[in-house]
Formats: sequence, structure tokens, C-alpha cells
Amino acid sequence: MAEPPSLLNTMQHPTLQVDYTWRKWKAYISDRSDPSKPLYIVHYKFWSKECIIVKSATDDTTIGTGTLHVFSINPNYKLHGRKGTIKALKRWVTSYTHLSYAYASSPDGPPVTMTWTSTSNFKTWDFVCLDEQQMPVAKFSANFWALKKIGNIEFLGDKATSEAARDEIVVTGLTLLYCMLLRTSSILSFFGAVFARTGPIKSGEAAHSQQAVAEEPESGMGDDPQHVAAGPDGQVIL
Repeated sequence: MAEPPSLLNTMQHPTLQVDYTWRKWKAYISDRSDPSKPLYIVHYKFWSKECIIVKSATDDTTIGTGTLHVFSINPNYKLHGRKGTIKALKRWVTSYTHLSYAYASSPDGPPVTMTWTSTSNFKTWDFVCLDEQQMPVAKFSANFWALKKIGNIEFLGDKATSEAARDEIVVTGLTLLYCMLLRTSSILSFFGAVFARTGPIKSGEAAHSQQAVAEEPESGMGDDPQHVAAGPDGQVIL
């Protein structure tokens, strides 16, 4: 789905910069206006179950984690202790959904359904998060060829400056990015897509899916998660 130009291109929005450090296998996420002060530190442990760990750069507390799977194309995540699933809506294009508490009308109310879409070209892969009204609230632009500055996360809408929304987009956006990178490089993920049950996620489904994949083998994405190919409009190329 194309991003409305009036929202994404005509004004400046709060933006985070993602810098990867090869020597430490970490990424530092900071406000693009002040990259010297990281807000998050991302630890990559692709040999373990929770292979993406997002921590606060201020006090080292864990904000959230991302879990990829060898066969399933639906990654799981944990945000401030609450488990969730990013579920595929379609098999062969990047179209995913997750349940959001940060974008709900009230903190104690039911979660709302968020949708992820993507577009890509030779250089970048853009993941756009849409709210229930299909309006963009964030865009994660990943650079295929960058060695250090691997992407930017732009926030839009009424909650562009919300810390809870920022935490959620960082955790789910990174988890989805590396899920799609795994899908472009794994034959097992290809068969996982063939047999996947796609469709909208429902309240309570995330907890059930967490239990179902608890015994699944670790993903083992490998040491180099960045340099893989992706087709136009988010199509998976093996």
C-alpha cells in the first residue's frame, strides 16, 4: 500500500537512527538529531530462541525481545513482559499484523489491530505500520547495502512522540525486518509459507501461538543478517 504523500513526505517527523556495530554484533538506536546518545541497544543472539533483545541504553533494562522460527513465518515478540505474535496476512508478500496496546484508545482497554506493509527498491526496504484506519503511524526504512547506518524509523500521527508507541514499533519493526530477511534466505521458511494459516490476528491468538511454538527448534539465522536480496513490493526471493 502506498504511503499518503501528505503524511510521509511533506514534513519532518520524529526519527530514530539505527547504527550497527560489527565488532560487537549490536545496534545502537538513537534520535537522528542526536546520534551520540543512544536510546536503545539491540543485542543479536541468532543461536538462541530470543534472538533479538532490545534494551534501554539508559539503565540496561530489557524493553522487548523478538523470536524467529525455522519453519513458521509468524515471529513472536515480548514487549515489557507481554507476549505477542506478528502474524502473516499473506504468504508471498510482506503483509503482517499485530495487536497493539500502545495505540489503543486507553491503556487498560482492548488492543487494536495494526498492519505492516512494505515496498522495496534496489537500495532500501520500507516497512510501514498502519493503524486501524489504515493510516501510517511509523515507517522503518532498512538500507540493504549500508555497513553501519542500516536504517531509520520514522514516527507519525498523534502518538509520534509516545514512548510506549516508540518501544512497540522498535521491537515489532526489528522483529519483522529480521523475519523477512530469514524468509529470503531459508528454504524451510519457504515451506513454512506454503503451509501457513494466514489471515487477521484475533485477541487471545498471540498467547496460543506462543505456546504452540514453544518447542520449535531455534532459527539460527547466521552471523550476517543484513545482506540478502528482496524483490519489489516486498516479494520473497529465495
